[in-house]
Amino acid sequence: MDWSHYRFRSVWALPAPPAEVYPVLEQAEDYPRWWPQVREVTRIDERSGTMRIRSFLPYDLVFTARELRRDPAAGVLEIAMAGDLDGWARWTLTTVGSGTRAQYDQEVDVSKPLLRRFAVPGRPVFRANHALMMRAGQRGLAARLAGD
Repeated sequence: MDWSHYRFRSVWALPAPPAEVYPVLEQAEDYPRWWPQVREVTRIDERSGTMRIRSFLPYDLVFTARELRRDPAAGVLEIAMAGDLDGWARWTLTTVGSGTRAQYDQEVDVSKPLLRRFAVPGRPVFRANHALMMRAGQRGLAARLAGD
């Protein structure tokens, strides 16, 4: 087993239809306004940018995100990631009642040397750190959609 390889899945229930959620999620440069752990997004061109994230633990992860798929009709946004994280991430939006089920899937290899060094003992802590980041993102996006 590669202890530096991670698969994550988060499901968010959001209080707005996919047609309102999708445009917010596709504007990654605005994530720092509503997602506290996304510290910085710098656009490189129309299909890529760099992101700096930091959750509870005292380290930043920096990577380049490149758009792989942007499909509003299917409710899918997918990126490739390279840098401290190498892999991919995908949002899939579906209608549930008057709201949205936003599923976030991510498969990455951690390449940041410090995190690789602590891969085995740190794995449960790194997974908890990711879960905290995702919970904060859900709260932030729900508040943004509600106009708060």
